[in-house]
Amino acid sequence: MLKSMITGAALVTATLLGGCASPVNLTQYASGSLRGAVLQTPTFPIQAMVPAPGSYKHLRVYIEGDGHAWATSSQPSTDPTPHSSIMLQFAAEDLSPAAYLARPCQFVRSSACTIDIWTGSRFSKPAIDSMDSALTALKRRFNVETFELVGHSGGGEVALVLAGMRDDVGQVQTIAGNVDPIFWTKIHKLTPLTAPITPLAYKERLALIPQRHIVGLNDSVVPPSVTQAYSAQLNGSCVEIVAVAATHNDGYETLWNRFSNTPLLCKSR
Repeated sequence: MLKSMITGAALVTATLLGGCASPVNLTQYASGSLRGAVLQTPTFPIQAMVPAPGSYKHLRVYIEGDGHAWATSSQPSTDPTPHSSIMLQFAAEDLSPAAYLARPCQFVRSSACTIDIWTGSRFSKPAIDSMDSALTALKRRFNVETFELVGHSGGGEVALVLAGMRDDVGQVQTIAGNVDPIFWTKIHKLTPLTAPITPLAYKERLALIPQRHIVGLNDSVVPPSVTQAYSAQLNGSCVEIVAVAATHNDGYETLWNRFSNTPLLCKSR
């Protein structure tokens, strides 16, 4: 079963692989408004890029995707640190108070890091709990009252789950977000993920949270049907789906400049 999961998932994620590319260098983003910080949590240390010291009533937090989870078409990577990151780029360019959160075992490692954490168990309770703790650390450090969460790819799933778990998230936006990983594994005929915590587990709460999902019409990794399936089951009071001519990783830069500060079609709580 593990072999079938690895082979199938690798075929799906082949377009994400960076060949011989190197991991993202955080120092190129550690200027201007952002600086590096490692947030300690009970499960995994989480790499962050944070704004200047101060109090921010509202903070936008960009959540990384699954990163460089696969080294080849059949072999998981030994280091899931992304080789490129639109979330880092968007966080660094954001004119409003913003922060960036990597996913478990990206950039920083601990003894708890295993290949399973960034493959089959990437949405499991330990992984989600670490992201929840990291968000709480940001809240305490910057006296945040409300968050807006923005997630790319698997980071979109994490953003929605955190919004469903917490009472301080006022809005969620996803970009090529894997917002329904159960449906996603079915359409790609993959072995199911290991005990994933999914957004639809928080259906009642998420139905009340304003959210925008930007999907790529040319995205073969997370096709628009994933967001459509999620939205149909959620039946939310304010769910905006924007379909654009983009792939999984490319084609969102100009669009995000527009949508990052465009109000949703309904008012946030």
